[in-house]
Amino acid sequence: MSPVPHSFSQRRFAPALVAQALDDALASADATPVLAISGVQGSGKSTLAAQIVDLARTRGLCAAAVSIDDTYLTRAQRQRLADRVHPLLATRGPPGTHDLALALATLDAAKAGQGFLLPRFDKLADERVPEAQWKRIEQPLDLLVFEGWFLGTPAETDAALQMPLNALERDADADGTWRRWCNQALAEHYPALWRRFDRLWMLQPPSFAVVPHWRWQQEQALQQASPGRSSMTRAQLERFVQFYERISRQALRTLPGIADRVIALDAQRQPLADTAD
Repeated sequence: MSPVPHSFSQRRFAPALVAQALDDALASADATPVLAISGVQGSGKSTLAAQIVDLARTRGLCAAAVSIDDTYLTRAQRQRLADRVHPLLATRGPPGTHDLALALATLDAAKAGQGFLLPRFDKLADERVPEAQWKRIEQPLDLLVFEGWFLGTPAETDAALQMPLNALERDADADGTWRRWCNQALAEHYPALWRRFDRLWMLQPPSFAVVPHWRWQQEQALQQASPGRSSMTRAQLERFVQFYERISRQALRTLPGIADRVIALDAQRQPLADTAD
């Protein structure tokens, strides 16, 4: 496996942009605002979230970050969905493969100033980390940063679901059962989570075409951080990204008109000058 590119593993956002995100969130009237950061795979959501939390702490504030990825259903729960609805639901990613009760409880506890546990998911193991290993937040937070690859994205129309848009949908979901089920979950169940956001920032790639490359770099970084553990091959990853493609494209179409702030990125994931001033 080739080494992780230095630009991926070390890339950080400019301090001015981080400060803008923090100040924007803290301008909310909520005692514990939730700043949502939405962006396709590999766009830098986790990096930006960590920087915002670090800056908040230097100001004497209590802040934490969590990802919607950390609320994926367990492998056994997804397998039950696969057996009951469609085999593709065994794979984490699309709407319907998250434990929304857990996500809502996490955000609600933060907003209520209660102690709570930050859920965690191990992507290399494709399994939720045992609850005994979750970090406990003991004191009321001044800020919770919630990041995820499709946060705030609305459902598609029924007409948009008719034709498959990649090989995965064509070969494994020819009748559209899987994509209709995921879209219905997005329409019915996720808006309640979106309503918990006080601010929504979007990291916008130049196009979906960069996503497989960005996600491959992310996979290499995961592997480098856990040597000896198996990760996806490039071919497996190319197929994996197709699970995310439909909703990612919907996010790219719709979120620029929904988000409170859109940060346009170039192909190297660097903010374009006119969006990062």
